[in-house]
Amino acid sequence: MASDSPDSPELKDSPTGTSDNTTGIAATDCRTPDEAESSDMTLELATPPAENPEPHPTDDPADTDEASAPPVPETTDEPSNRPVEADEPDADETDVTDPTIETDDAAPADEAAPADEPDADETDVADRTVEPDEADEAAPTVETDEPDADETDVTDPTAETDDAAPADEAAPADETDDAAAADQPDPTLEVGQPDDSATPTGTPPAAATATPPATPTGTPRATASSRPSETPVAEQEAKPPLDLLAQLTNTPPPPPSLPRTIARRVKIWTPLVALLGLVVLAVQMLRPLPEPTLALGEAASSFTFEGSATIPWPEKGQAAVTVVGSGSIGTFGEEKPVPTASVAKIMTAYVILREHPLKKDEKGPLIKVDAQAVEEGKSENESRIEGLKAGQTFSQQDMLKMLMIPSGNNIGRLLARWDTGAQDEAAFVKKMNDAAKALGMKNTTYTDPSGLDSKTVSTAVDQLKLAEAVMKFDAFRAVVAMPNADVPGLGRIYNNNDRLIVAGLSIRGIKTGSSTPAGGALSWAAYKTVDGKDRLILGTMMDQHVTGPDPNGGNSLRLVQDNSKRVIQAVREALTSATVVKKGQVVGHVDDGLGGRTPVVATKDFKAVGVPGQKLKLTFRNADKTIPHTAEAGTVIGELAIGTGTGPDRVPVALTTDLTEPSISEKLTRLG
Repeated sequence: MASDSPDSPELKDSPTGTSDNTTGIAATDCRTPDEAESSDMTLELATPPAENPEPHPTDDPADTDEASAPPVPETTDEPSNRPVEADEPDADETDVTDPTIETDDAAPADEAAPADEPDADETDVADRTVEPDEADEAAPTVETDEPDADETDVTDPTAETDDAAPADEAAPADETDDAAAADQPDPTLEVGQPDDSATPTGTPPAAATATPPATPTGTPRATASSRPSETPVAEQEAKPPLDLLAQLTNTPPPPPSLPRTIARRVKIWTPLVALLGLVVLAVQMLRPLPEPTLALGEAASSFTFEGSATIPWPEKGQAAVTVVGSGSIGTFGEEKPVPTASVAKIMTAYVILREHPLKKDEKGPLIKVDAQAVEEGKSENESRIEGLKAGQTFSQQDMLKMLMIPSGNNIGRLLARWDTGAQDEAAFVKKMNDAAKALGMKNTTYTDPSGLDSKTVSTAVDQLKLAEAVMKFDAFRAVVAMPNADVPGLGRIYNNNDRLIVAGLSIRGIKTGSSTPAGGALSWAAYKTVDGKDRLILGTMMDQHVTGPDPNGGNSLRLVQDNSKRVIQAVREALTSATVVKKGQVVGHVDDGLGGRTPVVATKDFKAVGVPGQKLKLTFRNADKTIPHTAEAGTVIGELAIGTGTGPDRVPVALTTDLTEPSISEKLTRLG
């Protein structure tokens, strides 16, 4: 390359400088023969760099535009236009530090060498990398002025040869790698041992071995310490948060102690506990409130009539008596299933009226007599309706009269076939048993609609449940109260229970039953007016047997009628009334389900009917109303019922104060 100065010497080939005709690159040897010889030698890795090296004088001082620019260590297509200024090293200097050779153990003289020192034969000069900690200490600092925009970027002399390239023209990676590998001296050579190999062609020795010149102060030179750490993140040891914080702040972690451990756990768990508390708070506030309920006070849970009454129960068998609207007066005997005889016809009438209802004086549909009913009317060993003709029709009301008053077995079977449309009574018998189950008659089984079959069994208590249900039908009550009746097309029929019906005890039915297996059985209904209101008394007596001859249970039938008459008379005489609850009396409260209670009172005087010594049970019934969560004082929210059964006496109850929702504290502290 020609210098801008006319008197600059012409470049010539020398042992340490070559001219590449192919690439047009001319290299200038700026070193003395001693320096050229030492540049081919591999320096000891632990040799510290020469202190304050004198800058080399440039061979061609006029060949540069800026005398202070550092040399470009890489081989470029164009020769460098900046001369390298360096002081002449002393002749006796033997350790020449090549700034382009990076070693792991290079360190300043006043710093200790790193602990891990790689062997010279294992270190590939072309592949060496600069460790960040070592590069900060070992790499010489070159300070340069800010280059012009058109000037080539100065490459860090401590950078690896594989990465070195001019700023204005990047060399291909594979060519640079090959050139770098060829330009590096053999790292196995000892200091002072010359390298027998010739200097690679195309690589100026000055670029490979020149000592970095001193640079003007004011501009920091890039060093290897600016490189990011090449240690993989995965290989870094995980540290506790406090230790990591201490490393970042250059503050050693405090020694572990119990108070610090507790404080750290408090800091960790406090937000979690607070979050959990907020969740619980939201759930408690948004949960549906429990449904309010009516609860009785202890003083109003039951009532017992003063005094005592004596009931003349029979000597054997079983019996039960109840007052409709008050409950049971008492029972007698063992409650076990026994044959019912014709008392079973009460269930037959109940099923017919349930599926074919009649008003009090309504005749109902016509029912045709079939041949089977006519033939069964000729039987001599059972109660029956005689004189029927096939094809003859009777109203439903007349059929009920023939069933209940003279107790016609053939009429019971005829009604069963008419109801189901079948040729036998099996389907109807199933309906009878289903009805018994629905009424809670747990000890009752029906096998036929007439009761002639001894396998049709029940108890006095079960028959009372049926009697209370069937007496709600106006058409039924009207029929069973008749001592006799005239049936068009048949004539007059007589009631088997006429002895009691005409006894003057206000007996209005219900049904007798008698057979050899069943003995005498009777289900009866009687009335008594108490406080201006007719009170219905129901009773059943079963399994009454006479001593001696008893053809078809005829004598036992009279026995059960006599025993029942005494019981009816005693109950009617003892029946009385008493005030159970007075108007305004607190009888209970509304429970909101979270501990809140609002008292309720009776809206009027409440009287019950019973016999002395009888204990009545009081219960709340809401009359199919849902108790609200909020309501004003005086709001009727239910009824107080006295006694048991299907129609107990009742009185309305109302709030004494406003009913309000539970408070926030009650909502938050509820557990259920």
